[in-house]
Amino acid sequence: MNFTNNFEVALNGLKANKLRSSLTMLGIIIGVAAVIIMISVGQGASQKISSQISSMGSNLLMVNPGAGQGAVRGAGGNVNTLTIEDAEAIAQLNMVAYAAPEINLNATIGYASQTWTAQVDGTTPELQLIKDWPASAGSFFTQDDVKGATLVAVLGQTVVDNLYPPGVDPVGSTIRINKLSFTVVGVLASKGSSIGGQDQDNAVYIPVSTAQRRFTGAKNVRLINVQTVTPESMGAVQSNIETLLRERHHLTGANSDDFNVRNLASLLATIESTSAIMTLLLASVAAVSLLVGGIGIMNIMLVSVTERTREIGLRMAVGATESNIRNQFLVEALVLCLLGGIAGILLGMSGAKIISKVAGWQTTVTLYSVFLSTGFSAAIGIFFGYYPAKKAAGLDPIEALRFEK
Repeated sequence: MNFTNNFEVALNGLKANKLRSSLTMLGIIIGVAAVIIMISVGQGASQKISSQISSMGSNLLMVNPGAGQGAVRGAGGNVNTLTIEDAEAIAQLNMVAYAAPEINLNATIGYASQTWTAQVDGTTPELQLIKDWPASAGSFFTQDDVKGATLVAVLGQTVVDNLYPPGVDPVGSTIRINKLSFTVVGVLASKGSSIGGQDQDNAVYIPVSTAQRRFTGAKNVRLINVQTVTPESMGAVQSNIETLLRERHHLTGANSDDFNVRNLASLLATIESTSAIMTLLLASVAAVSLLVGGIGIMNIMLVSVTERTREIGLRMAVGATESNIRNQFLVEALVLCLLGGIAGILLGMSGAKIISKVAGWQTTVTLYSVFLSTGFSAAIGIFFGYYPAKKAAGLDPIEALRFEK
């Protein structure tokens, strides 16, 4: 018998015992679906985190005030060690494309009778270039606005949606930031959430000099964003920034840094590595059900050998070889697993879409997960089907013909 004949015999055997075959495949179906869903959830989470980090800017170094535990305080702006002059000095370093300081504060934004609370970000025009953030209307403010500390603002899309009626063009209008009037010169395209879950569109950007003079009254900045020319130069630029700031802040010898530099490329690599490990762990746990399904197939095939002992003896009596009998039962086990694998793939892809819609999680079904689960299910069929097939092939034809249930 060739493979085609064995395949037809296998299908006929499955049709003759539909309920038993369905229950046998259930373990494979659940296992394959679980593997696909777990990998898709892990891959989706990894891609979402990567896109959120990328939205902050490519080749990005972030210089925060404070060091060690102070870095945490610096993130909130409570350590006053960085200045605009530091940002200007960093911008002059080799392999630095742009450097943009930031000052953040929460404020009440008003337009006509509407009010909205948003983050006000004092910065420079370089920030738009670092974040590669196009304007959907108008334009970003200019360096002249920074030098003159003018009262101009660029709005995020969330601010526009909550302040302006539909169809109203914000560009050229006047808004109030803590009762101080600003002219809107641009609206930024929607960017979505940051890695911390913060809405990046719920922000108003004004010149950093305006923020210092009109709101904070201080010369320090909360953060300096630095974009390098190439990804390969990030390590060297980071070292140069540390050397430069130690000189500017008069830190010598054993004096600790009063700043810290975060490399987002290293952060992204660490997160992706952790995500890959978690995805592998989830897939491994889900694969246990595939092993359970394989054991179920072996049990059913052993029962099938016992039930079909006389049939096996008859086949041998008319000329079937041991390899013919072994291949027949191997193909039956393989067909069980492949049919269960196909059903599991469909269930897994549907489950991933349902999770994405109901739970709001990003899921990504890859060919890798489909091929992995399909190949694993086929391997399970061959592995657990081999012993029953070998047992069937080893039956004595005379004894098999004499066998009675």
